[in-house]
Amino acid sequence: MPIPRKIALLCLLLAGPAGAEGLSLDQALDAAFAQNPDFAAIGREIGIAEGERRQAGLIPNPELSWEVEDTRRDTSTTTVTLSQALELGGKRGARIEVAEAGQAVARLELERQRNSLRADVIQAFHAALRAQTALELAQQSQALTERGLRLVEGRVRAGQSSPVEATRAQVQLAQAEAAVRRARTERTVANQALARLTGSAEARFDRLDASSLSPGPAPKAERLLATVEQTAEWRLAAAQIERGDASLGSEKAQRIPNLTVSLGSQYSREERERVNVVGLSMPLPLFDRNQGNVLAAARRADQARDLRNAVELRLRSETRSALEQWGTAMGEVQAFDRTILPAAQQAVDTATRGFEMGKFAFLDVLDAQRTLIEARGLYLDALAQATDARAQVERIYGEL
Repeated sequence: MPIPRKIALLCLLLAGPAGAEGLSLDQALDAAFAQNPDFAAIGREIGIAEGERRQAGLIPNPELSWEVEDTRRDTSTTTVTLSQALELGGKRGARIEVAEAGQAVARLELERQRNSLRADVIQAFHAALRAQTALELAQQSQALTERGLRLVEGRVRAGQSSPVEATRAQVQLAQAEAAVRRARTERTVANQALARLTGSAEARFDRLDASSLSPGPAPKAERLLATVEQTAEWRLAAAQIERGDASLGSEKAQRIPNLTVSLGSQYSREERERVNVVGLSMPLPLFDRNQGNVLAAARRADQARDLRNAVELRLRSETRSALEQWGTAMGEVQAFDRTILPAAQQAVDTATRGFEMGKFAFLDVLDAQRTLIEARGLYLDALAQATDARAQVERIYGEL
């Protein structure tokens, strides 16, 4: 899509001094994925889930016991027993299923966090980009007021204007200088926020490199809404249902008691005889049949289904809201680009030339300058609305 003339003009202001270290959006994203500590911590969940899966597949350890009856040396009886618990009811398989569902959840959570981090970096990058442009525009406005002050001072010395107009011009210049200081501070804060997302404690770049301030046109709502079930967040909610069902199966398997098989040898010193010992043991599920945990797991599975439905409803609502904001903001951007900003700039030029020729009062010049400054600020606000909306869409659907 061709870059609008006004956006291209503003982007020319982004070029820093020769030799300055620049940062592009792709570089910021690469740094964030590689160095952001919060994202790295989420990535550890993959290894945690892998460890839980490995543990779930292990069978219980055997138990070795040693027992002495009658501690007198000549009449004691010593028994050595090896016991092994045999899991019944499919407990091990159910455990593995729960752990594998946890692995799927961990992978999808990492994907969701990656989309979220990408959206955060895009927002922060464009916020810093707008702050950089706002500083350049504030410096242009300061240059305009300085020129106006020189014109007024020349007319006052020639006796063609009142000294009051010079005072007004000085006030306007002071306001422009204050605006430059605020813009410089805002750029520093925005750069610092971007640097934090990329895993750096300080901004190590002097300027941001971008081809455009515009996020581009909004996509069609129908195309995005048709892919809601492919988003990481929806699939994560669906995976939570699968994990809930697996947990319910595991709790139901716990209702069946395990069988413990024992093999051993008993030696009596008094009779000087050794006999083999074989035993079977199993808890009697008379009172505790794990019914409470089964009920809780069933309700958690139902809750996961409700949450999946809530996630789908929220994603569809947020998609429509973000696309509406995106489209409205881009309409404002186009209006500023095509009409408002060129007209405001022309008004300043006309008022300034008219004042030089004595046709307009200096108040007309001040009004025209204020209008231009305000229009530039509103233009950047519209770009911010459009960019934030696009970031919200990409937070849900990933890279468009």
